[in-house]
Amino acid sequence: MNPLDVLRDSFRFTQRNLGAIVQLCLPLVILEALLQQVIEHTLAPDASRAYSIVVGLVMYPLYVGALILFLDARTRGDSPRTKDLWATALTLWPRFAVLTAISTLLVWLGLSLFYLPGLWLMVVLGFAEYLLVLRGLSALGAMQESLRLTRGHFWRILVCLLCVMTPLLLLKEATDAVYPNPSPMLATVLDSAQSFLQLFTSVVLFRLFMLIGGDADAR
Repeated sequence: MNPLDVLRDSFRFTQRNLGAIVQLCLPLVILEALLQQVIEHTLAPDASRAYSIVVGLVMYPLYVGALILFLDARTRGDSPRTKDLWATALTLWPRFAVLTAISTLLVWLGLSLFYLPGLWLMVVLGFAEYLLVLRGLSALGAMQESLRLTRGHFWRILVCLLCVMTPLLLLKEATDAVYPNPSPMLATVLDSAQSFLQLFTSVVLFRLFMLIGGDADAR
């Protein structure tokens, strides 16, 4: 399947399930944005950056883990309850938080090295979250298996990621230009919207994971 088909299928899935995804992820996304604003306006800059990272490590695995569980369930024709998805995501949180911390650090380091190593790491680690959540692998085991699964599919995954991330980055730059110093409430709204839109990347990567991982299992 070419990248255009992957993007089209992902968009159609998101359209059909948008209400459920909003109910599942948006409350946690808004809570994360609120906590970030509280930290930014109550702590010194150095301390606020450190605590902002902690907030991200706490919240991101919860709503992305719940989203991955939802994507898998809907693919199988199930309709799980939101609270059940949250509860399962909470049990996965320790491993997912470790994976998030390691992969984020590696990507940041890669981006600081002329950017290209960071892109490479984003691609080859792109399936790690799905392997951890859906196959029960450890953080390091999921990263190793992601390296194996993405081998030979680098360009297809990269094109899909760039097609999603580029418009989102441009939208963020435009928003920052229009609202350079937003009020705390507006900043919360903007941050929540941007984080929620970024979840489409998880939908696209899940579609790729199902295609590539399924082919690998079949062999």
